[in-house]
Amino acid sequence: MLFCFGQEFVTFQNMKHLTLLVAFVVSAFATAQQTEYVDFKRLTADLRFNAETSSVYGNLAYEFKIQKPVDAIYIDAINMRFEEVLLNNTAVEWRNDGEKLWLLKAFKPQQTYRLTFTYQATPKKAMYFVGWQDEAPNQIWTQGQGKYTSNWLPSIDDVNDKIEFDLTVLSHKENQAIANGKLLQKTTVNDSMAKWHYDMKQPMSSYLVALVIGKYQKKTEFSKSGIPLEMYYYPKDSNNVEPTYRYTKQMFDFMEEDIGVAYPWQNYKQIPVHDFLYAGMENTSATIFSDAFVVDSTAFNDRNYVNVNAHELAHQWFGDLVTAKSGEHHWLQEGFATYYALLAEKAVFGKQHYYWQLYQYYHELVAQDRDGLATSLLNPKSSSLTFYKRGCWVLHALREKIGDKAFRTAVTQYLQKHKFKNVETQDFISEAENVSGQNLSDFVALWIEGERFPEAEAKTLLMQSAFIQEYEMVDCEAVTSKCEYYLNSGVSDQAKAKIVRQQPHLVTSETFKNGLKVRQAIAESLSKIPQALKQDYQSLLDDMSYKTKEAALYHLWVNFPEDRATFFNKTRTAFGDATKNVRLLWLVLALSTPDFEPDNDVMYYNELVNYTAPVYNYELRISAFQYLEALNACHSTCKANLTQAMTHHNWRMVKFAKALNERLNK
Repeated sequence: MLFCFGQEFVTFQNMKHLTLLVAFVVSAFATAQQTEYVDFKRLTADLRFNAETSSVYGNLAYEFKIQKPVDAIYIDAINMRFEEVLLNNTAVEWRNDGEKLWLLKAFKPQQTYRLTFTYQATPKKAMYFVGWQDEAPNQIWTQGQGKYTSNWLPSIDDVNDKIEFDLTVLSHKENQAIANGKLLQKTTVNDSMAKWHYDMKQPMSSYLVALVIGKYQKKTEFSKSGIPLEMYYYPKDSNNVEPTYRYTKQMFDFMEEDIGVAYPWQNYKQIPVHDFLYAGMENTSATIFSDAFVVDSTAFNDRNYVNVNAHELAHQWFGDLVTAKSGEHHWLQEGFATYYALLAEKAVFGKQHYYWQLYQYYHELVAQDRDGLATSLLNPKSSSLTFYKRGCWVLHALREKIGDKAFRTAVTQYLQKHKFKNVETQDFISEAENVSGQNLSDFVALWIEGERFPEAEAKTLLMQSAFIQEYEMVDCEAVTSKCEYYLNSGVSDQAKAKIVRQQPHLVTSETFKNGLKVRQAIAESLSKIPQALKQDYQSLLDDMSYKTKEAALYHLWVNFPEDRATFFNKTRTAFGDATKNVRLLWLVLALSTPDFEPDNDVMYYNELVNYTAPVYNYELRISAFQYLEALNACHSTCKANLTQAMTHHNWRMVKFAKALNERLNK
């Protein structure tokens, strides 16, 4: 038999050795370059699940076109079982090496083939069966980026092969099944089961395939251009839909207009899930995000979904529509998404917010360099800080250099020219040079290729903002003589909060009349409360900020032990954000106050222990574990929940739980 891959030829006289050697031989030809030989066009998948075994089953049909002669092609498939593998409805030679499904055939160029098969997988990552073995919400959800979709769906890990994915999902009728694209129909299978049929019109990289199954309701709005904006939520969170998704439509409309390219997909869905691995993930047309961002109107002022919302939305253009060819150009996704999220927030919160965030990014990047961690933006091993925030700074600096009109035109042309394709850094820079008429080689060398962040140049750009100039001027660690004056002047709340943190003894009754951020700084920084300010300080317990309530409760409890019952009663029903920060502190302080409701100590202790259970998000559980450790009170139920946490799917939970378990064992 003649075995060939491109222009390479190997002759096998003993046919039985072919099946043993094929994977080795093909791997020698840089399998990441398979896109040179075959273009996978479309996948239709009919999927079902077994939550008890955390398994997925599917009937798949792939359509692909051969571009060059080749005797073997593959589909990435991690630890899967296959049956009924047919090519154009005919049996084909195939092999499964545990990482790939190989098709062995003399494929002819310029021909289109249809591959069908059934498969089974029990994925260790990329698809997560959450809550089916404990009290957490019963969900199935996916995370392909960094984990590889090929762990649960036979697909192509190479981001340069874009495919149209159409999924049909079987699940219980009481659930919602949510995937990329448009829901064509939901069909009833029997009394308990239904099928959801999703259609994508355009191709995407396989790491962007998404699936969520769980109990949800949704609210739908429409963008100015008519795109459905589907916002999912747990039925219990109906009162939190508005603060959670606040400004979604405004930011969507802003991006379409500012980017200058219409939203490229059929609709836009956002789905919170339990204990997600990250803040959010920009799957094509379907962002999955952590349900810790589901907030009420008070928590909105402390930690909200706005920036994550805008960031993942921007990825629908930068990352999903155009995708970096390799890790070397990863900033084209994360830098653009960070920058356009900041622009969207600027449209919502104003110019001061925009410069304030740039100022924070600046200091983080400078600190990274001073820690000896500087890397080029084109280094695929750079930190997330570099990809995200230095990438954002590059775009801000470029816009300042070539002008607003040229920048926007370059972005629009870049997206239009490369839509549904893969890009490198030079693709964008070329557009910027063509539009502006400027040679950007020096800019690229400094801002993109250079290892160190251009600190001096960035500082000059920051100082174009009068707001930042003022903030820099007000420095009570360097010059203290004017700080009392500044604290009662018309400087920004950020500047006043800075003074409070640097010189808390300057706080007077008048200082409490400032905005939320200044009052929060008082709550956190004024640990020794003068008797004359007791009533003013106590008013912080009424603020629309759980961070403020938490800090104020603690400091009042410390400073005025005779009034602890008053403080407890004032905050008895304040639970806090998704981490229940106020409630946890309340319970710990109540247990640490012998004369406050001693008959309820067991109930309060049990409630604190209960927050270590899997039904709660991992951040809340970690806080509860930490408090119990501090109280030296992590006993049987706490330890049982800790054992469960050590096998959690979220690495942050696992890392914490193992470290705590080690400390407790000592």
